[in-house]
Amino acid sequence: MENQLTLMIESMDKKLAVMEEIQKYNEEQASVFQEGRADIATFDRDVELKDELIEKLMLLDSGFETMYEKLAEQLKNNKEQYAAQIRTLQEKIKQVTAMSVSIQAQEKRNKALIEQYFAKEKEGIRKNRQSSKAAYDYYKSMSQSNMNSSSFMDSKQ
Repeated sequence: MENQLTLMIESMDKKLAVMEEIQKYNEEQASVFQEGRADIATFDRDVELKDELIEKLMLLDSGFETMYEKLAEQLKNNKEQYAAQIRTLQEKIKQVTAMSVSIQAQEKRNKALIEQYFAKEKEGIRKNRQSSKAAYDYYKSMSQSNMNSSSFMDSKQ
């Protein structure tokens, strides 16, 4: 039982480490999009890496839950004997919960930054299209006016 509690504590430590990696990716994403220097290929790569980290979290969660289900009854009956380990485990769970809330907030802020970035990019593309159309229309009207330019010549020459 003591070994199993130690494994659960180690599982929480691993989960915290994975969550710290996710936070680092979120911080990098935020700085890239705030500065307006986003590279879509890098963004896609980072999203894939974060997906892998999330899968690790899910595996750690399922392993932890399975182990907890097996030990729950024994823990309730032997609280005093394993009090120190239970407190350590509870503290780790609090840390995981706090970090989870922090990551969710980061994700929400990053989503807003990404939406702003793409809205600006979309606006830039729209303006470029308008400029190109205006230039094309000007070119077209000027090329047509050159054909008729002889009629505007001064006949006194």
